Amino acid sequence: MSQAPITPSTPTASANETPFRYTAAMARDIEIAWQDRWEEEGTFNAPNPAGPWAEPEKVGALGQKLLVLDMFPYPSGVGLHVGHPLGYIATDVYSRFHRMLGKNVLHALGYDAFGLPAEQYAVQTGQHPRKTTEENMTNMRRQLRRLGLGFDNRRTFATIDEDYYRWTQWIFLQIWDAWYDADAVRADGAKGRARPISELVAELESGERAIPDGDGRAWADLGSTEQAKVLDGFRLAYTDEAPVNWCPGLGTVLSNEEVTNEGRSERGNYPVFRRNLSQWKMRITAYADRLADDLDGVDWPEKVKLMQRNWIGRSHGARVTFPVVLGTGETGGIEVFTTRPDTIFGATFMVIAPEHPLVDSLVPEGAWPEGTHDDWKGQHAAASATPKEAVAAYRLAASRKSEVERQTEGKDKTGVFTGSFATNPLTGQSIPVFVADYVLMGYGTGAIMAVPGHDERDFEYASKFSIPIVRVVAPTAEQADMPLTEWFVGDGVAVNSANDAVSLDGLGIDDAKARIIAHLEAGGIGHGTINYRIRDWLFSRQRYWGEPFPIMYDEDGVAYAVPEEQLPLTLPDVPDYSPKTFDPDDAQSSPEPPLSRVPEWVNVEMDLGDGRGLRRFRRETNTMPNWAGSCWYYLRYLDPANHDALVDPENERYWMARHAEPVAGAPAGTRDPGGVDLYVGGVEHAVLHLLYARFWHKVLFDLGHVSSEEPFRKYFSQGYIQAWAYTDSRGQYVPASEVREEPGKDGEPTFVWEGQLVNREYGKIGKSLKNSVSPDEMYDAYGADTFRVYEMSMGPLELSKPWEIRAVVGSQRFLQRLWRNVVDEETGAVRVADVSPDQALTTQLHQTIAGVREDYEGLRFNTAIAKLIELNNAVTKLDVPPREVVEALVLMLAPVAPHIAEEMWARLGHDGGVAYAAFPVSDPAKIVESQVTCVVQIKGKVRDRVDVAPDISEDELRELVLARDKVRAATANGIRTVIVRAPKLVNVVPL
Repeated sequence: MSQAPITPSTPTASANETPFRYTAAMARDIEIAWQDRWEEEGTFNAPNPAGPWAEPEKVGALGQKLLVLDMFPYPSGVGLHVGHPLGYIATDVYSRFHRMLGKNVLHALGYDAFGLPAEQYAVQTGQHPRKTTEENMTNMRRQLRRLGLGFDNRRTFATIDEDYYRWTQWIFLQIWDAWYDADAVRADGAKGRARPISELVAELESGERAIPDGDGRAWADLGSTEQAKVLDGFRLAYTDEAPVNWCPGLGTVLSNEEVTNEGRSERGNYPVFRRNLSQWKMRITAYADRLADDLDGVDWPEKVKLMQRNWIGRSHGARVTFPVVLGTGETGGIEVFTTRPDTIFGATFMVIAPEHPLVDSLVPEGAWPEGTHDDWKGQHAAASATPKEAVAAYRLAASRKSEVERQTEGKDKTGVFTGSFATNPLTGQSIPVFVADYVLMGYGTGAIMAVPGHDERDFEYASKFSIPIVRVVAPTAEQADMPLTEWFVGDGVAVNSANDAVSLDGLGIDDAKARIIAHLEAGGIGHGTINYRIRDWLFSRQRYWGEPFPIMYDEDGVAYAVPEEQLPLTLPDVPDYSPKTFDPDDAQSSPEPPLSRVPEWVNVEMDLGDGRGLRRFRRETNTMPNWAGSCWYYLRYLDPANHDALVDPENERYWMARHAEPVAGAPAGTRDPGGVDLYVGGVEHAVLHLLYARFWHKVLFDLGHVSSEEPFRKYFSQGYIQAWAYTDSRGQYVPASEVREEPGKDGEPTFVWEGQLVNREYGKIGKSLKNSVSPDEMYDAYGADTFRVYEMSMGPLELSKPWEIRAVVGSQRFLQRLWRNVVDEETGAVRVADVSPDQALTTQLHQTIAGVREDYEGLRFNTAIAKLIELNNAVTKLDVPPREVVEALVLMLAPVAPHIAEEMWARLGHDGGVAYAAFPVSDPAKIVESQVTCVVQIKGKVRDRVDVAPDISEDELRELVLARDKVRAATANGIRTVIVRAPKLVNVVPL
């Protein structure tokens, strides 16, 4: 393609400006024109090896592929702020750089468009959430296009597109129709993988696999409903009663991430309660080991790997049963999981979660039992004469708290005695059983043995409730000098840990654990096991604006898949988006999904072709969470025009291919997992989004739908952009743009909003702190290229950085200086000439090329820009800029500031644009400096300088320096010593 430069019209310059000066107005003209050309010519369209966009010859000619993606953005109604583009610009720079290296680069962006904000707006206004969402996407597309991002826009889609969520529903059915066989061998020889449910049915039919709790019956002896129940116990997607975050004010169940530390909904600030409800879940726990172990093979920041491992929470320990006399007088048992079975001798009380199924049976009728300490009756004791009343009041209060609030560190410990005592199985002593909200039903067994001598949380609880503290681990001799807390958690030795059957005294922790587990197993009171913090993934939402489940139920409640040819199952119009519950404090209310209000959609008749004829079914009326669409979008970018498959296998193998070598630092024997070559996004999504996407991908891998084992081979977490925010006397944020700075007492500035003083603080830029700055403001004031250069030069990409509008001018001046080196501002003529740069500039040029290449590859864009500024400054000092240097500068700048680079490249007489121009290559021979400057010091002070060869010897340099006139004059009385550091320093010390 032949690219002509954009000729700015003279009226864009004011009377005091030269007509060809690079101003914001000229930048706008250049940028919009080049964006139009890129779009018209499909500059960034990446060819596929197969399918509708197959260009196998071009794929072969381009060579190595590179798949670069950003985390899916949500189309907010307020549009982008300047913090959003940070990652998008970074991936664009990286992608443009690698295109110039000759690679086939795929860079695309879509929209995570199902979301609660649009639904809440629909509740308030009655406007369909699709309309709101599409308007928001239109605005975001405009803002992103104006930024000059090199996306393959053919591949853009949104999760709300029916052709997209058709495949989301298809993937759900693959997961629902699969089970995890822990004994099945994978291709690499490891055990454990998903298999089709049909293979499980075959094993059950043949008797190869016994029916769980089948009482010895054969598969054929079970009715269809019983068979379905058995299969549901295996399926990777299933329904189950679960404690959930129920928000009556929103009429839906919320994830933990949607609940604040105060136990209220993030959206709307409504109270949230814990309720048991039937919900869809995904059996992500089956993949817990693979999700943890396979982190060794990916190129991710160690802090992110640690976050995922902590979320999975794999821990080795033991399950132990503590005998207990129930409130009815019968004998029962409370099972706990502990990672420290060596400390059972120190367990002096137990705590169970408020939702634990044993709570009701533990609480006795009548008054508090003998031995009840007054402190044990809890904060409701004054109004609660009996254990039942106290426990009921406490459980109601606990139901009003989210898991986040219950687990907050430093939270005041609360609880109440159940009225029952358990027996420590090793000491034989009776220990009280409490209900407390800091124990969660979703972790372990929902009950803990509390060892206050060796756990901070247990110590705080025991201290508050006057419970004995027994220490069963002592410091070793080597730990004598370590600072000790009142609870000792170091690697000490066991003490006070013996009975007639077993003794741990004197053993280290590992040996003590092994001995006590063997003793527990021999006595039938416990066993060694592995526990996980991760719970099965809650996958239901009582909302309208989400993907409908492709599931329907018959009269017996048996679930069936919607036939694949009927996908997508689309959302119907509903008469009302509002939740059924209007009293936000009604904890006992029940969800009523909006879809349930459309009976003609819910109730269907269908012949499934199974010989049972036309039957009536009821559709699932919950919808999927917005996690669903964001779990797999990276795959759809590879082949979005494919209407026959999720992705063409050839395209998936090409773009997600494994690398020949494993990632750096991976354990020996680890093979490359494949996946997206570079994935950039905020650390706030580093746990759940990445974990959920990895789970879906591994299921698809096991079932043969993808060839790569991981979705994201390399992940990079960019930092935030921060800015000043202001709060009024109520602590509420006020618009930062409306705050005025005024002089105060003692010369200290004060900040005023609408006549009142406000407080200033620093925080993440965004709408919540009301300190947003729109990129539209930057485009108007400086142009997109200046904005791009500024954001990339602010500091290391992985760190958070302060937004300083005054600093943007520096980036603009850099581009203006480079423009002047190429273009005469009066005439518009090109200033460069075919003259050879001197030796020093040649050396600097090739050093810059080498450095910028390394910086771009390593995502160190701030240091790359610093090198370009330094080289440009050297050119600015010349009367005639050498073409060799200027053209290299333009090409190196192109990934960061593509519009002005395209314009200068065209003005320099080149066709074809810079998008695929070859990136400059340094000559190692020219990097070596022909001369270096040696500093000459006399008594530590610089007195002279001399240019020398870089390989000069110490003796030669000493002789040369001592012969200098300044040195001879200063050492007329003799020389005490000469210190030589060739080739850059000589220090002479005279007598």
